[in-house]
Amino acid sequence: MHFVEPFYNWRGYYIADEDPSSPFYGRELYADYDERYAIIELIGEWNDAIENDIMLLKRDVIDVLIESGINAFILIGENVLNFHHSDDCYYEEWFDDVEDGWIAMVNFHDHVIREFEHVGIDHYFVMGGELEEIEWRTYQPQHFYQKVAALVQKRIG
Repeated sequence: MHFVEPFYNWRGYYIADEDPSSPFYGRELYADYDERYAIIELIGEWNDAIENDIMLLKRDVIDVLIESGINAFILIGENVLNFHHSDDCYYEEWFDDVEDGWIAMVNFHDHVIREFEHVGIDHYFVMGGELEEIEWRTYQPQHFYQKVAALVQKRIG
């Protein structure tokens, strides 16, 4: 059994579960509506095959954030222990919906990244390289976003 819990040190900056505009109202997330980004720490298993986790994430969280102007997403995946693929339609839709934005994956395990690559959904994300080595807990949220955004711009710029 694994013991995992979310990172609580950023709660002094923003509490998504207390933000009525947030799809995580009553849950946990970091969003900056002025700068148009959200940081989502994922925990546990990512299972599209049985639970269709990507559909739930896309419909219940991402769509609401996009409607609120968010167009840059940072997914922290060090606590994603397994990934089970189904199809790529929600990934493609999310990628299309952010238009001038991006979706970055930070600190995912190698075996999870290999599975993303194996099934061909890795091209919807900016991932790998320095994004897999960020000590994100040492940053304040806005500085973490700036670090990731700079790495993303190097890749897509």
